[in-house]
Amino acid sequence: MKTREIVLCAMMAAVIAVLAPLSIPLSGGVPISLATFAVMLAGAVLGPKYGTISTVVYLVLGAVGVPVFAGYTSGFGILAGPTGGYLIGYLPLAFCTGWFHENFSKQKYGLIVGMLVGEVILYVIGTVWFMFVNQTGLMQSLVWCVFPFIPGDIAKIIAVMILTPLLQKAVHLQKVKTA
Repeated sequence: MKTREIVLCAMMAAVIAVLAPLSIPLSGGVPISLATFAVMLAGAVLGPKYGTISTVVYLVLGAVGVPVFAGYTSGFGILAGPTGGYLIGYLPLAFCTGWFHENFSKQKYGLIVGMLVGEVILYVIGTVWFMFVNQTGLMQSLVWCVFPFIPGDIAKIIAVMILTPLLQKAVHLQKVKTA
Protein backbone atom coordinates (compact mmCIF):
# COMPACT_ATOMS: atom_id res chain seq x y z
CA MET A 1 0.00 0.00 0.00
CA LYS A 2 1.16 3.46 -0.88
CA THR A 3 0.93 6.37 1.52
CA ARG A 4 -2.07 7.72 -0.38
CA GLU A 5 -4.06 4.49 0.09
CA ILE A 6 -3.11 4.31 3.77
CA VAL A 7 -4.33 7.88 4.29
CA LEU A 8 -7.59 7.24 2.42
CA CYS A 9 -8.23 4.06 4.43
CA ALA A 10 -7.51 5.92 7.67
CA MET A 11 -9.81 8.76 6.66
CA MET A 12 -12.68 6.42 5.81
CA ALA A 13 -12.11 4.45 9.02
CA ALA A 14 -12.37 7.78 10.84
CA VAL A 15 -15.61 8.62 9.01
CA ILE A 16 -17.06 5.25 10.05
CA ALA A 17 -15.81 5.77 13.62
CA VAL A 18 -17.45 9.21 13.82
CA LEU A 19 -20.80 8.22 12.29
CA ALA A 20 -21.28 4.73 13.76
CA PRO A 21 -21.68 5.71 17.43
CA LEU A 22 -24.55 8.06 16.57
CA SER A 23 -27.45 5.73 17.18
CA ILE A 24 -31.05 5.32 18.23
CA PRO A 25 -31.59 2.36 20.57
CA LEU A 26 -34.49 0.04 19.77
CA SER A 27 -36.29 -2.44 21.99
CA GLY A 28 -34.85 -5.49 20.20
CA GLY A 29 -31.29 -4.57 21.12
CA VAL A 30 -30.02 -3.64 17.65
CA PRO A 31 -29.75 0.17 17.35
CA ILE A 32 -30.29 2.28 14.28
CA SER A 33 -26.97 3.90 13.39
CA LEU A 34 -25.16 5.53 10.51
CA ALA A 35 -22.56 2.76 10.44
CA THR A 36 -23.98 0.97 7.41
CA PHE A 37 -24.11 4.27 5.52
CA ALA A 38 -20.42 4.94 6.28
CA VAL A 39 -19.37 1.37 5.46
CA MET A 40 -21.20 1.42 2.10
CA LEU A 41 -19.63 4.79 1.36
CA ALA A 42 -16.17 3.39 2.14
CA GLY A 43 -16.70 0.49 -0.24
CA ALA A 44 -18.16 2.67 -2.97
CA VAL A 45 -15.47 5.36 -2.83
CA LEU A 46 -12.39 3.25 -2.08
CA GLY A 47 -13.32 -0.01 -3.79
CA PRO A 48 -13.55 -3.51 -2.35
CA LYS A 49 -9.98 -3.81 -1.04
CA TYR A 50 -9.51 -0.44 0.61
CA GLY A 51 -13.14 -0.08 1.68
CA THR A 52 -12.85 -3.41 3.49
CA ILE A 53 -9.50 -2.44 5.02
CA SER A 54 -11.10 0.78 6.34
CA THR A 55 -13.84 -1.31 7.90
CA VAL A 56 -11.33 -3.70 9.47
CA VAL A 57 -9.50 -0.72 11.00
CA TYR A 58 -12.80 0.54 12.43
CA LEU A 59 -13.63 -2.90 13.91
CA VAL A 60 -10.15 -3.26 15.41
CA LEU A 61 -10.41 0.20 16.98
CA GLY A 62 -13.70 -0.78 18.59
CA ALA A 63 -12.42 -4.20 19.68
CA VAL A 64 -9.41 -2.73 21.49
CA GLY A 65 -11.50 -0.24 23.43
CA VAL A 66 -12.00 2.90 21.38
CA PRO A 67 -15.70 3.78 21.79
CA VAL A 68 -16.67 3.72 18.11
CA PHE A 69 -19.52 1.21 18.12
CA ALA A 70 -23.18 2.23 18.38
CA GLY A 71 -23.91 4.26 21.50
CA TYR A 72 -20.19 4.95 22.01
CA THR A 73 -19.51 1.39 23.16
CA SER A 74 -16.41 -0.69 22.55
CA GLY A 75 -14.63 -3.89 23.40
CA PHE A 76 -14.47 -7.47 22.28
CA GLY A 77 -17.64 -8.16 24.29
CA ILE A 78 -19.64 -6.05 21.83
CA LEU A 79 -18.25 -8.07 18.93
CA ALA A 80 -19.14 -11.31 20.73
CA GLY A 81 -22.54 -10.03 21.87
CA PRO A 82 -25.96 -9.98 20.20
CA THR A 83 -25.04 -7.30 17.66
CA GLY A 84 -21.61 -8.71 16.86
CA GLY A 85 -22.81 -10.48 13.74
CA TYR A 86 -23.97 -7.19 12.29
CA LEU A 87 -20.57 -5.65 13.01
CA ILE A 88 -18.82 -8.58 11.31
CA GLY A 89 -21.34 -8.21 8.47
CA TYR A 90 -19.88 -4.78 7.74
CA LEU A 91 -16.95 -6.54 6.05
CA PRO A 92 -18.96 -8.18 3.25
CA LEU A 93 -21.07 -5.01 3.02
CA ALA A 94 -18.00 -2.89 2.25
CA PHE A 95 -16.54 -5.52 -0.07
CA CYS A 96 -19.74 -6.18 -2.06
CA THR A 97 -20.48 -2.49 -2.42
CA GLY A 98 -17.00 -1.82 -3.73
CA TRP A 99 -16.77 -4.94 -5.90
CA PHE A 100 -20.07 -4.45 -7.70
CA HIS A 101 -19.42 -0.73 -8.14
CA GLU A 102 -15.94 -1.39 -9.51
CA ASN A 103 -16.89 -4.30 -11.79
CA PHE A 104 -20.24 -2.99 -13.03
CA SER A 105 -19.55 0.74 -13.03
CA LYS A 106 -20.63 1.08 -16.66
CA GLN A 107 -24.04 -0.28 -15.75
CA LYS A 108 -26.33 2.17 -14.03
CA TYR A 109 -27.31 -0.11 -11.18
CA GLY A 110 -23.98 -1.76 -10.26
CA LEU A 111 -23.59 0.26 -7.07
CA ILE A 112 -27.20 -0.32 -6.00
CA VAL A 113 -26.89 -4.07 -6.58
CA GLY A 114 -23.64 -4.14 -4.60
CA MET A 115 -25.20 -2.36 -1.65
CA LEU A 116 -28.29 -4.59 -1.73
CA VAL A 117 -26.23 -7.80 -1.93
CA GLY A 118 -24.01 -6.54 0.89
CA GLU A 119 -27.00 -5.60 3.04
CA VAL A 120 -28.58 -9.04 2.53
CA ILE A 121 -25.32 -10.75 3.57
CA LEU A 122 -25.03 -8.41 6.57
CA TYR A 123 -28.62 -9.20 7.60
CA VAL A 124 -28.09 -12.96 7.24
CA ILE A 125 -24.87 -12.98 9.29
CA GLY A 126 -26.22 -10.56 11.88
CA THR A 127 -29.62 -12.19 12.28
CA VAL A 128 -28.25 -15.73 12.55
CA TRP A 129 -25.71 -14.49 15.12
CA PHE A 130 -28.46 -12.63 17.02
CA MET A 131 -30.67 -15.74 17.04
CA PHE A 132 -27.82 -17.86 18.37
CA VAL A 133 -26.74 -15.45 21.12
CA ASN A 134 -30.29 -14.56 22.25
CA GLN A 135 -31.89 -17.94 21.59
CA THR A 136 -34.73 -16.32 19.64
CA GLY A 137 -36.67 -17.61 16.67
CA LEU A 138 -36.37 -16.39 13.13
CA MET A 139 -39.60 -14.36 13.01
CA GLN A 140 -38.91 -12.56 16.29
CA SER A 141 -35.36 -11.81 15.17
CA LEU A 142 -36.57 -10.43 11.85
CA VAL A 143 -39.10 -8.22 13.65
CA TRP A 144 -36.40 -6.88 15.97
CA CYS A 145 -33.38 -6.84 13.68
CA VAL A 146 -34.41 -6.47 10.05
CA PHE A 147 -37.86 -5.03 9.36
CA PRO A 148 -37.41 -1.76 11.32
CA PHE A 149 -34.18 -1.04 9.43
CA ILE A 150 -35.33 -1.43 5.84
CA PRO A 151 -36.70 2.14 5.34
CA GLY A 152 -33.54 3.66 6.80
CA ASP A 153 -31.34 1.40 4.69
CA ILE A 154 -33.16 2.54 1.57
CA ALA A 155 -32.48 6.16 2.55
CA LYS A 156 -28.81 5.33 3.21
CA ILE A 157 -28.49 3.65 -0.19
CA ILE A 158 -29.93 6.74 -1.87
CA ALA A 159 -27.52 8.98 0.06
CA VAL A 160 -24.54 6.82 -0.93
CA MET A 161 -25.69 6.94 -4.56
CA ILE A 162 -25.69 10.74 -4.39
CA LEU A 163 -22.42 11.19 -2.47
CA THR A 164 -20.26 8.55 -4.17
CA PRO A 165 -19.66 10.41 -7.46
CA LEU A 166 -18.90 13.61 -5.58
CA LEU A 167 -16.42 11.95 -3.23
CA GLN A 168 -14.81 9.90 -6.01
CA LYS A 169 -14.31 13.10 -7.97
CA ALA A 170 -12.71 14.75 -4.92
CA VAL A 171 -10.44 11.76 -4.35
CA HIS A 172 -9.53 11.70 -8.05
CA LEU A 173 -8.80 15.43 -8.10
CA GLN A 174 -6.54 15.02 -5.10
CA LYS A 175 -4.74 12.18 -6.88
CA VAL A 176 -4.20 14.31 -9.98
CA LYS A 177 -2.91 17.26 -7.94
CA THR A 178 -0.40 15.16 -5.99
CA ALA A 179 0.74 12.96 -8.88
